[in-house]
Amino acid sequence: MTESGEPDSLAAAAGFLFEMGQLKQLPRSGWLLLGIPQPESVAEHSFRAAMTGIILAAMSGADVSRTAALCLFHDGHETRIGDVPSVGRAYVSTAIPEAVTAQQTHGMPEPAARALQDLTTEYEANQTAEAQLAHDADKLEMLAQAVEYQAQGYDTAEWRDSALAALRTDAARRLAPAVNSADPRWWRPVVTRATQLRNMTPGRPAE
Repeated sequence: MTESGEPDSLAAAAGFLFEMGQLKQLPRSGWLLLGIPQPESVAEHSFRAAMTGIILAAMSGADVSRTAALCLFHDGHETRIGDVPSVGRAYVSTAIPEAVTAQQTHGMPEPAARALQDLTTEYEANQTAEAQLAHDADKLEMLAQAVEYQAQGYDTAEWRDSALAALRTDAARRLAPAVNSADPRWWRPVVTRATQLRNMTPGRPAE
């Protein structure tokens, strides 16, 4: 038991949650090569990868919840090894993700530890439909971020080409051209439609 009276396994789970919070502070290092001073964090990337995974899974008839979970945790091991950019991977050796997850979840309630370890094992094996969709969601999220940074004046052509070339599932290949050609200023048509709706529906304007 801990000093607060909670079982040690719950304290381990709480510690894990604080560790995952570190992903909010960890930048996606590849974007630093483009001179982007404050690139997206790993947590931000994982969130939109999960949203992408939900769409891809629904398009494919796969397990939506499983795909989203795989996406959310696919970079969880980076709290301990960092986000190694592609140019560094030929020079740096790190522990395998499964080993990192096993240490991260050590002492947690066994069902929770097993669930998280299973996510890492499944994602790294990349054999199930959900894992393959999660891998493509990871690349599609990078493509979307590259489109956004391109709109801000950064040359992300190599990143976009890399993401497109890496896609393996039919759903991702279908969605990718729309992401690659979209205007990231998503709010423009929303504002236009909202203005039209207000003009057609008299009422008190919002304060």
